[in-house]
Amino acid sequence: MKRMLLAAALTLGVAGPALAQPYPPVPPPRYEQIPPPPGTRYVWEGGHWHWNGAAYVWVHGRYVIRQASYHHWVAGHWANRYGRWEWVPAHWT
Repeated sequence: MKRMLLAAALTLGVAGPALAQPYPPVPPPRYEQIPPPPGTRYVWEGGHWHWNGAAYVWVHGRYVIRQASYHHWVAGHWANRYGRWEWVPAHWT
């Protein structure tokens, strides 16, 4: 009997730990017109959606300066880590 009551309570959400709500789906990227670079050492970092805790907000793209010791630019992207989507910022490798 106790098991049945516990199962019913968990099903109705009356007892047990609260489960975190998943983030809503990430909106599709926005189109950005890329301006000419300010110099030859600059690489365009495209805009992306950022989760601010309540909603996604658009972060506009910008130019970043190429680091002398790095050669490969990895664009920012969303990655599924352990079943949860996380933003991986753009970086040099």
